[in-house]
Amino acid sequence: MATYNKRGHKASKPEELDNNENEFEEVTKTSGESTTEEVFNTLDQTASRTEEWVAKNQKLVLGIVGAIALVTIGYLFFNKFVSQPKEDEAFNEIFQAQEYFNQALVNTENPDSLFNLALKGGEGKLGFIGVADQYSGTKAGNLANYYAGMSFLNIRDFKNAEKHLLEFSSKDVILNAMALGGLGDAYSETNKVEDAISYYKKAADANENDFTTPRFLFKAAQLALASNNKAEANKLFTQIKEKYETSREGSNIDAYIAMTE
Repeated sequence: MATYNKRGHKASKPEELDNNENEFEEVTKTSGESTTEEVFNTLDQTASRTEEWVAKNQKLVLGIVGAIALVTIGYLFFNKFVSQPKEDEAFNEIFQAQEYFNQALVNTENPDSLFNLALKGGEGKLGFIGVADQYSGTKAGNLANYYAGMSFLNIRDFKNAEKHLLEFSSKDVILNAMALGGLGDAYSETNKVEDAISYYKKAADANENDFTTPRFLFKAAQLALASNNKAEANKLFTQIKEKYETSREGSNIDAYIAMTE
């Protein structure tokens, strides 16, 4: 005779299954507690070993901390009491030389004498050469190399122009481009054609604009054409036509391109 469970009546679990579940819960609980305890024990052991190492090497640790503090204090002291005053002094010295340089650029009668004053100094102040030498490592000393190089370039002393322009470095894109172009001029004047073309191209790429870029591209193209490298000249002249046709160098660029075809 079949028997039926009443609706809503829940059959009880077999005793064996119930016992197994209880055992599983106990094992899980014990395992979790054991794992947690192991983690904390490991952390305690690591901390203890660290403390022991610090205790044994206390002099070393204090020495390292002291050295770092000493370097930091030394840097701040040097910057405030040595470096910055030297920078201020250098810029005070270079000011008069810059005045001579600017006057030479607009003086059409006797610019060389003014460039020489800018280089050697006057009115009790150092010139660019002196500032670059005595204040080497300062911003003013670095800038003095740029001005010295351009001054030597204007009085046609190309060897010294190269020397000072190579010693100049700047993140200022305009000054950097002009210095590279100045090196191109120095190499061009001493018939180092490949070097000149290379530096003109570097100058053109250093700060792309509608003034200096076509100017240096044109100089590079002219040198390439003069050395019978028509392919390079054509490439450079074409670049001017495509990007800088409205510039002064681009006004008659088709005629130059025709020469290279």
